Amino acid sequence: MAIDVYKDWLGIPEGDRPPHHYDLLRLVKFEDDEEKIRAYYKKLNAHVRKYASGKYSNESQELLNELAKAMLCLTDPERKREYDESLGREFDEDEKTGPQSVEEILIELGHINQTQARELVEFAEKRGLSVRDAAVQMRLVNAEIATQALARSQGVPYIDLEETFPDDSILDLLPQQVAKRNTILPLFIDDDVLLVACADRPTHDLEDELRMRYQVPSRWVLATPRSISQGIAKYYAAAETRNDDGEQEAETTAVESASKKSSKAPKPEKKVQERKPSKGKNELSPDQLKEKKQLAFIFSGWAFCGAILIDQFVLKNNVFPQTWPWNFVLTTISVPIIAFYLLSGMWKK
Repeated sequence: MAIDVYKDWLGIPEGDRPPHHYDLLRLVKFEDDEEKIRAYYKKLNAHVRKYASGKYSNESQELLNELAKAMLCLTDPERKREYDESLGREFDEDEKTGPQSVEEILIELGHINQTQARELVEFAEKRGLSVRDAAVQMRLVNAEIATQALARSQGVPYIDLEETFPDDSILDLLPQQVAKRNTILPLFIDDDVLLVACADRPTHDLEDELRMRYQVPSRWVLATPRSISQGIAKYYAAAETRNDDGEQEAETTAVESASKKSSKAPKPEKKVQERKPSKGKNELSPDQLKEKKQLAFIFSGWAFCGAILIDQFVLKNNVFPQTWPWNFVLTTISVPIIAFYLLSGMWKK
């Protein structure tokens, strides 16, 4: 039985699947408070991530993407208005919808007063900074609050990249050096539009490049420059690891497949080779053999001389005087031959 992640994990009663954004984020319908929308998203995001390492990891990742898309839609003023109208909400014609400056938003949120706002604008103009960066440098607010105010002033959503995971297939289409150079991080495709986290509004050239790479238009969400840099390092490293693991797994599979095929194939008959006699441990080198052969000839010569001396002075007069001529022939011939034969055997070993 398939799991109903909306009911089992988020406690959403049975009904429309998928539920609309407000039900998905467990919000009151037509909630306008962006801080509350982000807070509910953050809480549900942390809850669903508990299932990321279990057997429902794929379902968990899909639901995390749905939560992020819902949050980004409801924190984008223009898209939220269109979405609410699709759900039947009616807006007053005189309702204020015009853009606000960053300093006006910071005043409205209670982070600075009018005097600080004037000093902020002067500081930014003198140093050629954006109001957001000037507010951070003056330590009036932190980078997160300043970027949220900038996002609201530009009518785009703000995103916390620590709580949002990019789609792996999206990262694979954009080289890391391009992301670094432009301080952007592609996230995922929502309604045939690529969502890209950026630190500032992109150039038209960058928009055209991304359109060519992904074949869809882009929509921009703002994040702090530091979180984008950290996200690039973190998620691209994870993508490289994943690709390396995939290549290694493919190689292993190929090897296993080849091994199976080779085991099924008939084994070729082994050629019977004549076993060569093993050479002894005392095998002599060519120089040593030559030396042994020379010694054999020398000893044979001495044996010949010795045989003549023995025959003339010993055998002829005392032992075999009657058979002396034959004895001389046998002695002078046989003794050197026997000596040479015995000694020549040494240089064959």
